[in-house]
Order: sequence, then structure tokens, then C-alpha cells
Amino acid sequence: MKKSFWKSEGFKSLLASLICIVVGMLIGYIVLLFINPKGASDAILTVVKNFFTYSKATSRMKYFGNTLVKTAPLLMCALSILFAYKVGLFNIGASGQYCAGVCACLYAALKWHWGWLPCLLLAIAAGMVFGCIVGLLKAYCNVNEVISGIMLNWIILYGTNMILTGVKETTSPYTFEMRNEGVQALLPSLGLGKLFNSNIYVTIAIPLAIIMAILVYIVLDKTKFGFELKATGFNKNAAKYCGMAEKKNLILTLVIAGGLSGMGASFLYQTGFVQWECTTSSVPGMGFNGIAATFLGGLNPIGTIFASYFIQHITAGGAYVDKTMYCSQISDLISALIIYLCGFVLFMKMAMTRISAKRDEKKALEKELTDKGGND
Repeated sequence: MKKSFWKSEGFKSLLASLICIVVGMLIGYIVLLFINPKGASDAILTVVKNFFTYSKATSRMKYFGNTLVKTAPLLMCALSILFAYKVGLFNIGASGQYCAGVCACLYAALKWHWGWLPCLLLAIAAGMVFGCIVGLLKAYCNVNEVISGIMLNWIILYGTNMILTGVKETTSPYTFEMRNEGVQALLPSLGLGKLFNSNIYVTIAIPLAIIMAILVYIVLDKTKFGFELKATGFNKNAAKYCGMAEKKNLILTLVIAGGLSGMGASFLYQTGFVQWECTTSSVPGMGFNGIAATFLGGLNPIGTIFASYFIQHITAGGAYVDKTMYCSQISDLISALIIYLCGFVLFMKMAMTRISAKRDEKKALEKELTDKGGND
């Protein structure tokens, strides 16, 4: 049992993730040493501490809640990328689908004054539509999903900016505050806010995101539908030969992935935590950070929950770095370095598998030689 545990895929994924995190932290620390060696140790510890920098327990709980609020949409984007990746597709268009969800839920809430559930469903539908476009192009025109996804990201971004100017403040580029103009569309808290020192932004988005991760795990690993999707991803020609509708499965995969991204947008913007800036010129980082969370979680939906929290934790922690010693961009740099290293999890896992295989081969050869020597 002990031997099988050390060689299990789960242990290798966990160890690979931890190695990448430590290496990322080390490189970040070295960068800080080059910039200002005096405050390097305190700065890297501050990134790791995040809300623990506060002395009062009430403050820690409040800002812990804020970290969880931003973890929920990141987790949904990570699940979107993971779902597609399991079927052999790379959904780099998750950021655009996320933007579509932002546009749909905010416009419905601020212009049409819809309730929270219709806004949530509309955000999911918007993400599905653009996921479907990528799927159709992939299935019937053989257009690589990475190319079509990247192109759609920018189309959706500027389309979102244009549409949401109809619900923005007159004196600023930001949309109206949800808690003033769209209070009916705010996600319900169900008492969760009280657990985090009456943090008004903590809503059902957090448990719903965890439930979605569990559902994705069940669908992919425990159902016939999930098996067919993964079989299509491994070899669509073989899947077609076995009677599976490979084109339908490709489209359906990207539709579901798009819906997950759109849901993530709703989970953030329908809390009132942030406002959309209608002059935004870059695609939201949630979709791209979701890639790191997916691989850091070992391509496992449950592991992705913890990976998404970790990435959001260090991203938020970077904001507390002493700005008198380091420029304001240093927090983003440190977070980016750690997130970048998270992408090497699969490489580390493969390296460990090869080392383990070589050791087993060497032991088997030694045993064979020993047995031959004993027979002689």
C-alpha cells in the first residue's frame, strides 16, 4: 500500500504542484533581492500571508471573504478550460466567454432590471453561444479552437465595452454600481456574509462554484456521457468508428465550457464586488489565470478548487507589499512569476514518472541478474 501511494497519479500531481509553487516563490524572492534586498524577505512573506497581515481576527475574516469572492469566478474559468482539455481541446477563448457573461448579466440587471437568477442564466447562455461558435468552426471547418478563441476574445471584449456604455456612469467609464441600480440582481447571501464578519460580497457563488467542480468531476469520470467526450478527445476517428457523434461531442464540449466561463462572470459581477470599466483595452485575466489553476490542480476538478484559491490568495497578497520599498507593479510581477511556474506542473509530473520508471527498470534488471546468478 505504501509503495502504490508514492507512485499514484494523485501523489505525483500534488508533489509536482508543490515543487512548482516553491520554485515560483524562490524566483520571486530572487527578483525582490535584486530590486531591494532589505525588504525582500518581508515582501515575499507578505505575498504568502495575504489577509493574515491584519492583526484583528475580524479583519482577517473579512478579507478572507474577499479572497473567496474572487476565487469563485477563477474556479469557474479553470473548470471551463479543464472540461475542454479533457476532451482534447484548448479553450483559450474562456476569457472572451467570461466577457460575454459580464455583458449579459450586467446589461440585464442594470438596463432591464432582471432578478439574480435570470441574469445568471443569461450569463451562462451568453458564454454558451460563443463557445458554440468556436465548436462549430472546429467541427465543420476544422478551424483550430485556439485561433478562433483568441480572435473572439477581442471581438467580445470591445463588443462588451460598446454595449455596456448604455449602463455606465456619466462621469466615469465604470458601469453603475449593482448595489445602487441593480440590487434585485445581487446573488443571495443566505447568511454566508455573517460568517465573514458581515462581508456583503460573500454570496452563494462560493458554494455553487464548489458544487460545479464536483459535478464536472462526476460528469467526466463517472458517466457514459463523460466517457464519450473523453474518447472523442483521445481519437475522434476511433470515436466515430465506434458510433459516437464526434462533431456533436466537440461542439457540446465547447458549449459547456463556454457556459462555465459565463457563469464565472456572473459569480463575480452579481456580488457587486467590482464594476466593469467600459474603456478596458485588455481581456480579463481570469481566463488566462484559469489555465494555471487547471494545471496546478493536476487536471483534476477537485484539485482545481485548491489551486484556484492559492492563485487568488497570492494575487491578493501581492497588494500588501510595501510600496515605499517596491513599485506598485511588483505585486503583479511576483504573482505572475508564481502563476507562470504553475504551468510546468505536467512537465514536472512527466519527469517524476520517467525517473520512477527508470528506477523500476533498474531494480527489475538487478533482480533478474541476481536470480540468474543464484541459479548458476
